[in-house]
Parts: sequence; structure tokens; C-alpha cells
Amino acid sequence: MEMKKRALVIKFILSSKKNIISLVFIKQFITLHLKVLFMKDKNQYLESIHEIRSIMERSSKFMSLSGLSGIAAGITALISGAIAYVYLGSTLNNIRLPNYNTSNQSSVPQEQILFFLILAAATILIAITLAFIFTRRNAKKKKLPIWDKTAKLVTLNMAVPLITGGLFALALVFKFEIYGLVAPSTLIFYGLALVNASKYTVSHTHWLGLAEISIGLVALLFYGYGLLFWILGFSVFHIIYGIILYNTFERDNKSI
Repeated sequence: MEMKKRALVIKFILSSKKNIISLVFIKQFITLHLKVLFMKDKNQYLESIHEIRSIMERSSKFMSLSGLSGIAAGITALISGAIAYVYLGSTLNNIRLPNYNTSNQSSVPQEQILFFLILAAATILIAITLAFIFTRRNAKKKKLPIWDKTAKLVTLNMAVPLITGGLFALALVFKFEIYGLVAPSTLIFYGLALVNASKYTVSHTHWLGLAEISIGLVALLFYGYGLLFWILGFSVFHIIYGIILYNTFERDNKSI
């Protein structure tokens, strides 16, 4: 019976998708392994297997991400979208933005372009700040590091598509003067960044990325309504994502 338990533990480790070994993991694994060998109760044995899996996930994925970060980012984007609509004089009865589908620079005042650049920069800064605050709080609560190898991998894998998408959007505005493609392109590149980084964090991020890509592609078919789709993708989708993440992993101190 003892050999059978040992074989099951080894089989579980070998079947894991991630095999990042650290000194902390080795210590915890050896302790749990010895506990498993001397267990007689089946429920205790299964709980230990679950604990081993949780340790392995924490060593290979960024688990400090807070659902409140997604909610805060969504609310920030919603407020920014509302400010943009008020600034442009749009209403719910006339949601198609004036001059949005033009490629003529002279029809879009420079002050409008400057306003949107400042609004976008402020939105990103506020969203990142709130995300850091909530994620740090969640990490402290779960006694997890906020800036470890997995956090660096998430940042790096998101940075490449995000920087590329940002430069592409700036080229659309200042080089080609095609304003109607800015919102769809930022949604698509952001979705690609999420999908690219999702292998190092919770699986929900992968589905959020696919949703952002999808809404960006749909926005291409409704030229002139980009800001509306931008609000839907960056606000509504983020709020839904944050609520799901919070209810799944944070409410009642659930463990990932």
C-alpha cells in the first residue's frame, strides 16, 4: 500500500504541466510527501494531493492577481468613456461620433487629439495604480510575493503586444490619420497581450483576452462606433472578469 501511494504521488508530479522547482517547493513537497506516506485516511490523502498541486501552481503561475483590480480598471474605463462622450457632445440617441470616420486631419482639431491623448494616459495610469494597490493587498493576504519570476514573465509577455499596439495606434493617428481604427486596434492588441500572458496566470485571463480580440474584430465592422466598443471591451468586460475572479478566488479567502 505504501509503494502504491508513493507511485501515485510521483505520477502526479510527472503529469504536471509546469515543473518549476525551487528550494521552497522542494521543502514543502518533501514534507507533504512524508505526510502522505503515513496517512491511512483517504480524505486526508486527497487533501494532501490538492495541497501539492496548489504549491506547484504557485511556483509556476502569478496568483496574486486580484479581481478588484479588474473591477477598478473597468470602472476607470467607464468614467473615461463617459468623459469622452460628453466632451464630443454625443448622446445615447446619437452614439456615432462626429468626424470619427474621416481620414482628413483638418476636420479633427488638434486640441481634440491632445485631449484624448491626455485622457488615455490618465486612464492607463489610474488603472495601473489601482491594479497594483489591490494586487499587493491580495498578495499580502495570501502571503504570496507580488514581484517574483512569474510576475516578471506576465509583464514581459504583455509588454510586447501592448507596446506594438500602442505604436500602431499612434501611427494611425499621426501618420495615416485613420481615427476610426484606433479603438478596434487597441482592443485587438490588448486581447493578444492577455492571451500571451495568460499561461503564467489564472486561466480566466485567457478568456478575457479572447473576448477583447473578438469585440475588437466586431468593432472593425461598425466603423465610427469605436468608442462604444472600446467602453464595452475595456469597461464592461473588465468588470465582469473582475467579479468572476473575485468570487472564484478571493471571497471567503478561497485558495487558487
